[in-house]
This record gives sequence, structure tokens and C-alpha cells, in this order.
Amino acid sequence: MSVPEITETRQYLTFKLGDDVFGVDVATVREVLDFTTITEIPRTPEFMRGVINLRGSVVPVVDLRLCFEMPKTIKTINTCIVVVEILLDGESFVIGALADSVEEVIDLEPEQIQPSPRIGTQIRTEFIRGMGKRDSKFIMILDIDRVFSVDELVSVRGSEANRPPAEVAA
Repeated sequence: MSVPEITETRQYLTFKLGDDVFGVDVATVREVLDFTTITEIPRTPEFMRGVINLRGSVVPVVDLRLCFEMPKTIKTINTCIVVVEILLDGESFVIGALADSVEEVIDLEPEQIQPSPRIGTQIRTEFIRGMGKRDSKFIMILDIDRVFSVDELVSVRGSEANRPPAEVAA
């Protein structure tokens, strides 16, 4: 039984958090960056690591491990920032997500993606669109628009709007 809303072959960018492999639809990925300096912002949720300057734009960076109730990301040579575009109330929003490492871009057929299990995973399953299977490995396909709750993103957006302009330029 495949996931009903996935009806055609799609490409997914795969990345690792710990030993787990995740995938996001490449259509949502803007770019992958090497780990760079992240400017911390006081009084933001714990998962909000700060902001980066991406060609003159302020882009919030979140720690996906914390979103998924895993230990905080520790910087290594492979740590990177996956910049994705999400929809929030019909508005496009760019956000960076820390990943332990980026694997590859893969094609998955609809029949290779099963519905997410309701129990037995470490992360909250409402973020998982489905479980892809490639060779003998499972890939958790994320619904990137649902990874971040509306309340959390509104608080992040609100903290950006309330900062003085000098802090935004960091």
C-alpha cells in the first residue's frame, strides 16, 4: 500500500540525522550550504539555532534534531545547512535546517513509499509523509511544510520583526 498523495516518481534529497536517513522533495530545496557561522537570537525556541546571512537575506536556521526530540546537532566536517522553501499560510518562507550530512538525490517510485508507521519510531510521525525503501534501507520522507508548526514559525518570524535593524544585518 503506497501513500495516496504520492502518485508519480519524485526526487528526494537524502540526509542523515544520527543513524537515520531522511528525505525531502527536491522541489522544496533551494541549496545545501557548508556549516557557517550562525548568529544566535535571544529568547527564541530551543530548536531555533539562529540566523545566517544568505546573499544579503536573513535566513533562520533550525536544528532538526531538536525538532525531532533528538540530541542537539554537534558540528562535524559533514554538518551542513539544507535551505528549504516552505509554505506558511500560503506564503513562501525560506528556512535553513541543520543536517549531520547530506547523502544524495534519489528517485523513488510511488510504490517504493509506504505510509508512516504510527508507533515504533523515535520521532513524531505527523512530520513523516511516508517511508521510502531503497535497497535494504528505509528513508523517512518528510513533509517539510509540517515539520515546523505554525505557532513555532510565527514566533520565529515575530522575533525577526522585533529585532533592531543592526542585528538583522549580522
